Amino acid sequence: MKASRAQVRSFKQDAESGESRVAKLLGATIFFALVGVIFLTAIPYGSVEPWSQAIFECLVFALGLLWVIHGLIESSWRAGNLQLFFPLIALIVVAILQSLSWSQTEVAGVKVVNAISADPFGSWLFALRLAALTLAGILAVRFARNSVRLKILVHAIVVLAVISSIFGILRQAMQHDQGFILPALRYGGGFAQFINKNHFAFLVEPAMGLLLGITILREHHRQHILIYFSAMILLWVALVMSKSRGGLLAVTVQILFAALLFIYLNRRRSQQVLGWRRWGYSVGFAAVTATVLAIAIGAGVAWLGGDQLTTGIQTAQIEIKSTDSHEGARRRDIWNATWRMARAHPIIGAGLGGFWAEVPVYHDASGAQTPAQAHNDYLELLASAGLVGVGIFFWFGVVLVKRVRWVLGTLSGFQRAAVLGALVGIVGVGIHSLIDFGLHITGNALLFTILLSILSADKTTNGPHRKRIKSQRSDNVPSDVLMIRDSETARR
Repeated sequence: MKASRAQVRSFKQDAESGESRVAKLLGATIFFALVGVIFLTAIPYGSVEPWSQAIFECLVFALGLLWVIHGLIESSWRAGNLQLFFPLIALIVVAILQSLSWSQTEVAGVKVVNAISADPFGSWLFALRLAALTLAGILAVRFARNSVRLKILVHAIVVLAVISSIFGILRQAMQHDQGFILPALRYGGGFAQFINKNHFAFLVEPAMGLLLGITILREHHRQHILIYFSAMILLWVALVMSKSRGGLLAVTVQILFAALLFIYLNRRRSQQVLGWRRWGYSVGFAAVTATVLAIAIGAGVAWLGGDQLTTGIQTAQIEIKSTDSHEGARRRDIWNATWRMARAHPIIGAGLGGFWAEVPVYHDASGAQTPAQAHNDYLELLASAGLVGVGIFFWFGVVLVKRVRWVLGTLSGFQRAAVLGALVGIVGVGIHSLIDFGLHITGNALLFTILLSILSADKTTNGPHRKRIKSQRSDNVPSDVLMIRDSETARR
């Protein structure tokens, strides 16, 4: 009887061990497949065509199904802190409600659906795409819990931006006809794999934010800093060559924001544990870094931008001024039409995904160029979702501020730098969204969602190998130094 109980216990342990191995393998499969989706989504023009968007959504929902299986094996589906994703879920609910029809009428023999949205099917597609993006972000939160996977996720975004930048530079130098690997890339238009040059900038901004975080905002162990700075210079060169005015403005604001954040953090640390000498060293490092970046920015704009960038700035002034040109395609005209549209639908808007169908009513132009986007995502949110959408946006802002405060008081090391870098990336995207619509591109929206995932991740765990290395390093350090380090860590 005792032997049989021991055998049963052994069988149970073997079964639990087998389930654990399957769960780990499945979790790794989901994570690395998600990283693959990030690269795959960026390739076909950022996934702007219906077929590429459908592939993205199918892949993400398939990974969600794998997560369900993973949860059944582990008997838990706990993902972590998802407060930043709740506003996105609320927008999904709003879009679904806007797409619902309560009656149908027949006009000139054509059946017309009565719904809140001017384009009910477009609102449904918006909800579906946003659901896939939200699920991708939640999967990243759930399966990037250790430091190794977090580094892989951060570096995947950086590598993607670097590869796109190299492709854009090569295309700028070598393309002389229609099509360059991708058939829809026309000569003289767009940049890298994007048909619109401004959409490339939305890919650069998250990567630039993360690079600023892990170089300038990291407390200790700034390894491979020359490689990171080289990547930043490459991204900046590509951005200048793309001639994206909004992108140049956004990245400049990112650099200034990172510098101010660095000064604030070091002043805060100096008040707690650091001496004036060490604080002065940190500020000196920030000053040197800012000087190098300023020189690179000035030289890059002067050398690579040239007359074409100056012409672009003059064109921007024409677009905003009230002179008659561009057949009503100026941003000023679009913004005025969007504002009138928002006033006509103040509560719940004209429909998320239905902007293009409603704005012609308010757009005073010849009709040769009808805008499909507002070129201002905040104004478009007001027109498409009304005050309900604005309330959801402010909810997101409050949650974001609370999350950043938690990060500053809790995290440390690479994760803290990555989270602050994600914040810098979000600031850049937020600035650029004032004058463009890059988040309408699925690939760029996915990168923004991953930034939210990096911000939402709980404190990561380290592998045994890293712990062993840390202990070996500690063995070679005098005990009094270790005591000082421990006291500094405790105070932080």
